[in-house]
Amino acid sequence: MGQIHFKKPTKLLITADGGESNGSRVKLWKKEIQKLADELNMEISICHFPPGTSKLNKIEHKLFSYISMNWRGKPLTSYEVVVNLIGSTTTAKGLKVRSELDKNKYEKGIKVSDEEFKRLNIIKDEFHGEWNYTILPISRGLL
Repeated sequence: MGQIHFKKPTKLLITADGGESNGSRVKLWKKEIQKLADELNMEISICHFPPGTSKLNKIEHKLFSYISMNWRGKPLTSYEVVVNLIGSTTTAKGLKVRSELDKNKYEKGIKVSDEEFKRLNIIKDEFHGEWNYTILPISRGLL
């Protein structure tokens, strides 16, 4: 979606919660981000919200309030209904939400070995490197 405004991006910044499947200590999350960095040949920086603070994410709260207002009083009878209601949400400042249902099947219980994890091209940030780090494409060499 951002390609219209940013023709040749060289870096991507992702802000993420500190827990669940994209938590700062989840090896599989980092392995999959490595795959994305390799595929896009792009540096990807991750900044996780510290534990217990994701609920303070103002962007989420501002957006979710509009989503809630948009589907208020409507029966949420299927995934398609939910996705369509989310996707038809706009904010007072003109933000338009886009959404789609991911129908892919994902394997559960995937483990990343210590050996696999060592091969990831991760650079920890000086400030709370456990929450803030950059993953470079493998093609740029391990640091």
